[in-house]
Amino acid sequence: MGPESFLPEDLAGWLRYIEAQHPKSISMGLDRVAAVKERMGLDPQFPIIIVGGTNGKGSTCAMLENIYHHAGYRVAGYSSPHILRYNERVRVGLEELDDETLTAAFAAVEAARQDVQLTYFEYGTLAAMWCFMRQKVELAVMEVGLGGRLDAVNVFEPDCAVVTTIDIDHIEFLGNSRESIGFEKAGIFRKHVPAICGDLSPPQSLVEHARNIGAGLQLRNRDFELDRHADYWDFKGAMLMHDLPLPALSGEFQLDNAACALAAIEAMQGRLPVNRSAIEAGLKSVSLTGRFQVVARQPQILLDVTHNPHAAHALAGNLRRTRAKGKTIAVFAMLADKDIAGVIAALKSEIDSWYLSSVDHVRSAGVSQLVEIFNKINADASLACFESLSAAFHQACLDAGKNDRIIVFGSFFTVAEVMHVLPAPITHRSS
Repeated sequence: MGPESFLPEDLAGWLRYIEAQHPKSISMGLDRVAAVKERMGLDPQFPIIIVGGTNGKGSTCAMLENIYHHAGYRVAGYSSPHILRYNERVRVGLEELDDETLTAAFAAVEAARQDVQLTYFEYGTLAAMWCFMRQKVELAVMEVGLGGRLDAVNVFEPDCAVVTTIDIDHIEFLGNSRESIGFEKAGIFRKHVPAICGDLSPPQSLVEHARNIGAGLQLRNRDFELDRHADYWDFKGAMLMHDLPLPALSGEFQLDNAACALAAIEAMQGRLPVNRSAIEAGLKSVSLTGRFQVVARQPQILLDVTHNPHAAHALAGNLRRTRAKGKTIAVFAMLADKDIAGVIAALKSEIDSWYLSSVDHVRSAGVSQLVEIFNKINADASLACFESLSAAFHQACLDAGKNDRIIVFGSFFTVAEVMHVLPAPITHRSS
């Protein structure tokens, strides 16, 4: 900033300011953020768990935060993107930090960066750590934004690194194969540091990178595993835990995330001991917006941030297991740079009617683009097109009978837009 410039006065002003500071919303690389980190003196002495992966990393972070919180630790959490408020991204003791604390953190980043250009996410990552160090936390759980190797979170040294799943996403930054993406995600691993991978078929690139650097790699179904039961589950690692409660987060795949969380907790036991009661309490109390989240019944309304084929297959499985008595209506909008066809293909057999719209984002797919894709892969689909997501959602509520269900999905932005109009006036037809 020039000498005559003025710092923003509130959080909204700061967010507008930092969004305008870099010509690209995503700029991979650690040199710039590392330089500002050093100037800010961000050298945390508390343990850090870094969690990456194509899907499941947000849920895994939430479980870790909740379990360590119930174990009595002052735990910090950092995740992205947010749904309704930026404050959702930065938490201490499961509580969002307030505007005043965040604006002070952004001012500290701004004072240190000088002529270095930082992206929105890089600003946020440095600001979050500045907050955590001043809040005297005992542990930070930090979610990778994109990839791993060149992500801003990776500028900090983890005491444990978790990769949940590896699938095709963000190909313009990470490559177009599981092997290339696996290598990028393995970039959060460190020599002699526990490295957890929950993918059932991990890319060889990830396994080899862990071996080459001497990371303590622990693989699902080799070093730890889970057994599913109707109302409970068992974790089997170095520690055996039987009859654990199911996570409060809905969805079959949440047990996979819970297993990753417990493997990380097991690896950190020597430094941060956790007992069974804290694990049970954390699993029972965990919550996370937009993960197969039920927000209304009769008709049932579900929110899900699914935005790639891997997550869409998981969502399809959840819809099959919780089949509605009536029909399933999708309120659907996606970003244009995602694999829209792959998501539709994964879910086409579970959806009776699609209510299509664009999302309020510069990268949104247009309704005509969605229709064109449907015509290619699911020409018989029942489609209705709307000028806005709120209009699509409102009409779905009017059309749904009490035994029907509405699933809102396609991106974080899709869920956020609909959440802004909840609770909607729901006047369903008789069924």
